[in-house]
Amino acid sequence: MLVTAYVLAGLVGIGIIYVGLSYLFAPEKTAKGFGLATIPTGTTAFFQIKGVRDIGTGLVVGAAMLAGGPHVVGWVLLAEAFIPVGDMLIILRHKGSRAVAFGVHGLTAAVMVVTTLLLVLG
Repeated sequence: MLVTAYVLAGLVGIGIIYVGLSYLFAPEKTAKGFGLATIPTGTTAFFQIKGVRDIGTGLVVGAAMLAGGPHVVGWVLLAEAFIPVGDMLIILRHKGSRAVAFGVHGLTAAVMVVTTLLLVLG
């Protein structure tokens, strides 16, 4: 069970780093999949900031996996689950895609919480 939890944590970390790199290198294309009804135009700075945030988030998971042990990784994932929950709520508040809000951001948060439980209780 602990190996499964570490694999899930690693996938979350690698996945969000990939998303962050996508925002840095193809910000407007990547932003279309975020789930908002309208996407700001005229600047990519916002998306690049999001990219850096996402890469940093993934690196924190990786650092916790390397140096912290399962309980630390679990608590880090639980704290970071706030981010996809917040993204989901922002999309819903701004009348964006409910499918993306729940299917991408909500599901990501759920995986993070389940992984936390596996790590902390395992």
